[in-house]
Amino acid sequence: MATQASAVWRWQRLAIKPLWFVTLLLPLAWLVYAAFNDLLGANPAQALVRASGDWTLRLLCLVLALTPLRITAAWPELARLRRMVGLFVFFYATLHALCYGWFDMGLEPTDMAKDIGKRPFILVGFSAWLLLLALALTSWDRAVRWLGGHNWRRLHRSVYAVAGLAVLHFFWMRAAKNDLAEVALYAVILALLLGWRVWRVLR
Repeated sequence: MATQASAVWRWQRLAIKPLWFVTLLLPLAWLVYAAFNDLLGANPAQALVRASGDWTLRLLCLVLALTPLRITAAWPELARLRRMVGLFVFFYATLHALCYGWFDMGLEPTDMAKDIGKRPFILVGFSAWLLLLALALTSWDRAVRWLGGHNWRRLHRSVYAVAGLAVLHFFWMRAAKNDLAEVALYAVILALLLGWRVWRVLR
């Protein structure tokens, strides 16, 4: 029985990351399918920009929730998923930025630079993307050795700044339309996740 249980555990260790990888690709698969089958509504470009931004926020909440879940549920395997989920946050954020640059700005660098300087919510979103870029580029084991563990941890704590900038970006985008219910939901979720970390430190 012990040998059988050990084999099941090894299978779970091997399967968990591929299963999550496929699951995290499903939003992209749906967007591609919807785009080619005219399922994105009257304004497909806006739908793609909004959906890619929504999935960035959702996965940002997920990556910040992995540590609390790992500790409270005593599920150490979740630690193996943080890097992959974090890279998917960067992937969907980049997709969001590309959709904006392509559909709104025609991929014109000059127009994009002017828009970043002119509209605060674009500047905030771009700042969040730059921080995610730094986190993605230093997510590998060699980066930990190159930066040193202390410096690497300090850099990767900037994910909390990314969370704040992302919510602010979302707030400014929705404020003009007086549609803040979803913004409040994400703000509460992220506040709870960050509050949990503060509580752990104070303990």
